[in-house]
Amino acid sequence: MKTVSQETQDLSIRSLESTYNKLTNAYNSMTEKGSNTTLVLKRRDAVKIGLDSLTNTWKGTDFSYDKERILTAKEILQGLLPSIEKQTTKAKEGSSQKTLNERRLTALILAIESLENRLK
Repeated sequence: MKTVSQETQDLSIRSLESTYNKLTNAYNSMTEKGSNTTLVLKRRDAVKIGLDSLTNTWKGTDFSYDKERILTAKEILQGLLPSIEKQTTKAKEGSSQKTLNERRLTALILAIESLENRLK
């Protein structure tokens, strides 16, 4: 995995933690309403695996997922990239939304790279 600055590591971990928390809140809200939660649950789990992979790589925390779950998570995270890229392009330069999406995009790309390395 390519070397990234401590600041990028910290921002990426925080971004994925935030994304995970948002997906958890969305899942809980949708469950209460009786909505279909399949997609949000898959995305939440994929973000968690990506987050765990990065924290394991950079901080030495536990990581114990099998190759099938790693591959599934990587594919789901890759599927999120186009919509985040589109949102980033649409956001006004210098806006908090643009910054948020740029950080999220960086974090997802690094998580995907980390997961790919585990599949080799």
